[in-house]
Amino acid sequence: MRRAILRGIAALGMAALTMGTWAGSASTGELLDKIKAGETIRIGFSNEVPWAYPGDNNQPLGFINAMTIDLLEKMGTTSIEPVVTEWGSLIPGLQAGRFDIVTGGMYILPERCRNALFTEPLGTFADALLVPAGNPENLHSFDDVRDKELTFVTGAGYNTVKNAKEVGIADDKIMQVAGPAEILQAVKAGRAAAGSGTYFTMKEFADKDDAVELADPFTPPVIDGYPGLAFLPNQQEEVDAFNAALKEYIGSEQMMESVRPYGYTETNLPDGTTTAELCEG
Repeated sequence: MRRAILRGIAALGMAALTMGTWAGSASTGELLDKIKAGETIRIGFSNEVPWAYPGDNNQPLGFINAMTIDLLEKMGTTSIEPVVTEWGSLIPGLQAGRFDIVTGGMYILPERCRNALFTEPLGTFADALLVPAGNPENLHSFDDVRDKELTFVTGAGYNTVKNAKEVGIADDKIMQVAGPAEILQAVKAGRAAAGSGTYFTMKEFADKDDAVELADPFTPPVIDGYPGLAFLPNQQEEVDAFNAALKEYIGSEQMMESVRPYGYTETNLPDGTTTAELCEG
């Protein structure tokens, strides 16, 4: 009996913790009502060029933010409040009610699906390998990094951490940093032989800094990444509404005009892979 009581208390404690995790966040339908009423919607993102990043006065730039702003306008509001945070704080920030939607360009992955609901994919993308100019270690895959027992750098919470571990790069050879700028600095300073992140972000570095380049050719461990907008697990109604708006918006002239300045082209449009498939893994 005592064990049963203790188990009951523990269960109640976990339930309270879960409820507390979502404190201050919109419940089912509440966020959708705010959008329809034209109220201010807070979008959370980090500094991920060109996906979602802050401009002057935290202006929400990047193609994921551009798509989100278009969709919100279609659904009823033009009032946006950007909230900039580190990548690893996006899901915790959503759960804590610091913002209403994560627009950071998160790939839809099974482990993330356990903590958030995602819209259908907003596109399809590949990762890239950033190396010092001249590619002195002759690296063209994660396998090369593993076989040469070199240090690999990527962002904490990135899908590339899992990919690196799955190909067999040792944990003590995987340097996890806060974000893209730190990946660049680690490669430039020689603290890592190579770094990885999304193709667009790594290419931006290679285009602007002669000290680094993209490994070419590069064979990624995973061919495609599929980003979506992230919501709380109790906001299926909101996700359904965004998915309905996406059906008309994806690939439209309005969308392509909004995202083209950031490098998104027709080749990046969704390929029919669904969020349900991605969450299953």
